[in-house]
Amino acid sequence: MSDSPTGHEIDRLIQLLARLPGLGPRSARRAALHLVKKRETLLAPLANAMTEAVDAIDVCSICGNIDTHDPCSLCSDPKRDKSTIIVVEDVSDLWALQRANVLNASYHVLGGTLSPLDGIGPDDLAIAALVDRVDRGEIREVIIAVNATVEGQTTAHYITDQLENQDVSISRLAHGVPVGGELDYLDEGTLSAAMRARTQF
Repeated sequence: MSDSPTGHEIDRLIQLLARLPGLGPRSARRAALHLVKKRETLLAPLANAMTEAVDAIDVCSICGNIDTHDPCSLCSDPKRDKSTIIVVEDVSDLWALQRANVLNASYHVLGGTLSPLDGIGPDDLAIAALVDRVDRGEIREVIIAVNATVEGQTTAHYITDQLENQDVSISRLAHGVPVGGELDYLDEGTLSAAMRARTQF
């Protein structure tokens, strides 16, 4: 006799939801219960949308973005600046920068960061594809927009080394005090980075 108060199908739904980022077992149970309660207006449409997404979604062969066609809408946009590439760790970072609408540049998704402890080396990321794009000679600037973690900085240094002999400008996002941030609430690493990256007033 099972200890679970639910059937196999609901248990499976909870287990799958628990695999999503930010959802633990308790949050997954709450989400599953909500979906089941609203199965006509929420669960069924969600299931249909996910089925359609499995068939329609593709990974862009140029930048690594996720879209419904290849090349993606960003790479296909003739108004986008093709001479500047913003290098990001993941598609979620690309989407965040697009929402901010700060630069009309092209993108390149690495698919993660270098992490020897986790067995992730250069061949596991799209670094060679980035070097190939720069090799074609159309790129003038590479902006490395990886997270300010040890793995992110290691990856940034590795990419810089790989592009060392290319005729391309390499820059990275500034790190430091966020807009609206209070010094008392910031960690030492952020304060140190902000001090090193200080600018003229």
